[in-house]
Formats: sequence, structure tokens, C-alpha cells
Amino acid sequence: MNVLVTGGAGFIGSHFLRHMVPKYPLYQFINLDALTYAGDPRNLEDLERFSNYRFIYGDICDHQLVNTVVSEGIHVIVNFAAESHVDRSIANARTFLDTNIGGTFTLLEAARQFGLEKFIQISTDEVYGSLGREGAFTEDSPLRPNNPYAASKTSADLLALAYGKTYRIPVTITRSSNNFGPFQHPEKLIPKMILNALADKPLPVYGDGQYVRDWIYVTDHCLAIELVLHSGKAGHIYNIGANQEYKNIDLVRNILNILQKPLSLIQFVADRPGHDRRYAINAAKIQRELGWQPVSNFQESLAATIRWFQQNSGRWEVTCER
Repeated sequence: MNVLVTGGAGFIGSHFLRHMVPKYPLYQFINLDALTYAGDPRNLEDLERFSNYRFIYGDICDHQLVNTVVSEGIHVIVNFAAESHVDRSIANARTFLDTNIGGTFTLLEAARQFGLEKFIQISTDEVYGSLGREGAFTEDSPLRPNNPYAASKTSADLLALAYGKTYRIPVTITRSSNNFGPFQHPEKLIPKMILNALADKPLPVYGDGQYVRDWIYVTDHCLAIELVLHSGKAGHIYNIGANQEYKNIDLVRNILNILQKPLSLIQFVADRPGHDRRYAINAAKIQRELGWQPVSNFQESLAATIRWFQQNSGRWEVTCER
């Protein structure tokens, strides 16, 4: 099997490749990545010795390049490539529309032209919008995005499903809750808080800090995508979540406690526009149909993530801005 992984130098994509490449030596993995600010070749240094892995520098919006790569015998596309930070989408939505919608369109067109066996669109729970205090998102929940990033991912999902219906492309969509783990870019909440705490800088918390997110360790997410790759059904959506909900303020306090840093480092800042109050994922479908279960303990995984950032804190310039 020849697998094109787009955005494989990013956080989740690189974890997926580091898991899959050694495990499936008879598969060929091609990583197409534009190496934007969030894509880091250092995330994949340990794969350079594997003969079944190849990196191609390029943009998923480049029709000619994508067609050239896919025409070389690709069977499956796993599309991780995306602009993903909500704050950046609020400041400049154009890039999100270009990459998340236009790039997905380019990949789908290549899949249509060359008759791929499977197209996996990696999406997010943010397409569902915000929840109240009770309940969790299912695959049938209405799509109600509240920021440009979420809207761009929603559009990409709908485009992928439409291509599945119209052109019979075997499209499968995964929507996960918030990921965390080593290698994550420090614009995201957990690494931002860890690095600021290590530098004894203020930890900026939006609004009242009562926003709730459902967290999943990135390796659990990758195990789920592996199952979808092999057993996921065309035309289906699979929610992926570990049922680990935390208020932002409680998560930040947890990080400070692990690092033995004072809670006085917490700094409440003005809220961002369109801030969804709560996310929660119902992952019953993927558990029932594909047998997936998260295996990581949140507290242990958070501690492991903190240790990694302690050992690699020099990778990034630390700032308290958000």
C-alpha cells in the first residue's frame, strides 16, 4: 500500500508517521508538507533511516505537484494538512480558506482523477460548535462552527462528503477532541502554559477560565486513525475522544502543580471572539464498530508531555502572548 500523508511534519501527522512507518515496513509512506511555521522537520528525524518513508516539500494547494505525486501509484491519502489555530484564523482567515478548503479540494480532485482506494479527512470536533453543560457530540450532531478555522474545516468536510457521493470517492472523516503531547507547537494551550511556566512568565488564560475541552493524548488519536485506515467504512464519520474533560483553569493549575510553580503566574486576559464554551466527544461509534479504545492515562500523559517540553524547551522562543 502506498500512503500519501499530507501535513506529516506537523504535530499529529508526525506522530502518525512515527507510529506507522516502523510498524508497516511493506507500506510506502510519502509525506507531503509545505513546512509552514507549524511543520518541523525535526519531528521526523528518526524516520530518515527507513526505506519505506519519503519526504516531499510542497503545498497541497499546488495542483500540478499533487497530481504528480498521486499519479505515482498512491492508494490512500490521509489529509492532516491544515491551518489549525483559532486565534490565527480570527486575525487572518484567508490562509485558512486557502489551505483547509482549497487544499482539500486539490487533494479530492487528484483522488477523483487517479481512482484512490481511500481518502481520510482528518477533522476536528470544532465543526460542531459549542455545547451546554450536558451531552456530547455524536457523528449526527449538527455542524455549527463559530470561528473561521472551524468554518473552514466544516467546509472541507462537506466538500469531501460531496465528492464521496458525486464521484464515489471512498471518503472517511475523523473528528477528534483536543490533542496534546510532545512536539506540539507552543501556540496551543498545553505547550504554551508549560513553556511559560518553565520560564516563570505569566500564563495567559482567556476570560474566566471556565471553558471546557475534551482532551486526548496524541498517540491514542493515531491508533484510532490506524484503525480507520484499515477498517473504516467509506462515507462514514468517526468521532475520536477519550472522555477527559477539563476546564482550562483547572488544566493550567494542574500544569503548575506538576512543575511546582506558583498559581500566581496565572494571568486572566481578555476573551477571544466566538469562544466556544464546551466541547465533548461521544466516541461510541468507533469503539463499537472498529474496537478502538484510548489506552493513555491523562495525568501520566500530561506529566510525560511536560517532561518532553522540559527537555526541549530551547526549541521555541517563549512569549506570554496568545
